[in-house]
Amino acid sequence: MGSFSIWHWLIVLLIVVMVFGTKKLKNIGSDLGGAVKGFKDGMKEGGAAAAEDKPAPPAGQVTNAAAADKTTIDVEAKQKS
Repeated sequence: MGSFSIWHWLIVLLIVVMVFGTKKLKNIGSDLGGAVKGFKDGMKEGGAAAAEDKPAPPAGQVTNAAAADKTTIDVEAKQKS
């Protein structure tokens, strides 16, 4: 009672073809296929771009040579209480 047999699905398919027509169903199928293909191509391009763009290495700590530079001021902000 809960499952449909093959005959039920064939009747539903026949009704859908009669309502929409084969030409419209073909157009819908080709539009859907084009959308899926475009989505897959976009995912491939996005994955390739992400693989090519390597993140910059994190900035290192201040070394003695950089600390000797007089144009760099290293301060630590403290709140007044």
